[in-house]
Amino acid sequence: MKRNYQTEISHPINDYDLIRQTAFHEAGHAAGIYLYNKQKQLPPVHFQIAIKALDTLTDSHLNSRSLDYGNLSAAVEGGLLIHSLPVALIESVHYFSAAEQDAYKTAFEADMINLLIGPLAEAKYVALRDNEQFNAQLVNINALHNYGGTSDLNKVFEYLNIFIAARSRHKEKMAELFDKAFQFVNSPSHWQAIERLADYILNHTENVISCEEAIAVLYDSIREPFIAVCPI
Repeated sequence: MKRNYQTEISHPINDYDLIRQTAFHEAGHAAGIYLYNKQKQLPPVHFQIAIKALDTLTDSHLNSRSLDYGNLSAAVEGGLLIHSLPVALIESVHYFSAAEQDAYKTAFEADMINLLIGPLAEAKYVALRDNEQFNAQLVNINALHNYGGTSDLNKVFEYLNIFIAARSRHKEKMAELFDKAFQFVNSPSHWQAIERLADYILNHTENVISCEEAIAVLYDSIREPFIAVCPI
């Protein structure tokens, strides 16, 4: 899950602002991958948060002002339940049991929703920072391009092309997925978890945050006992 921009941001942004936005974006992805999937009783999936700077003057962790924000790269690696499905499997899905079909549908939708949660988390952080409203009318699907969501949206549309053959239904399905992602980010408990993980990312001094570390932070923020299950 790579965070990038399709177009120029319409307002000035400095390196510190972009670093913090990146942290919230990736924290959103990670929170979705673990907490949303857990809600849907989906199997655990491995992920990690990689923090990189292509042009680093001194350090490479996000809390450093030395990063060249024009070449900043931070991404959740892994975390997708469905990487790719062979055409033969897609075409034969009608032979599956109802339970198997439901499982594939839930996994597809979870991946798409978790892709949308990242830029929505960044958008909410920016709105709160700037004392602006955060609602689905002001922050719509197209607006996600302004919050590093271009590659996330491209991946969602790639999924939709596999998931729903009729392109006429894509708009309706995308609206449904966007609403679920928005509700996740707007949940006070989920937002608290995203904030906690974003702070952890910002203060992390290594280049990788493991799956177990991220889960521990997420669970600590929602005050539940946990066992970190991170398949390889």
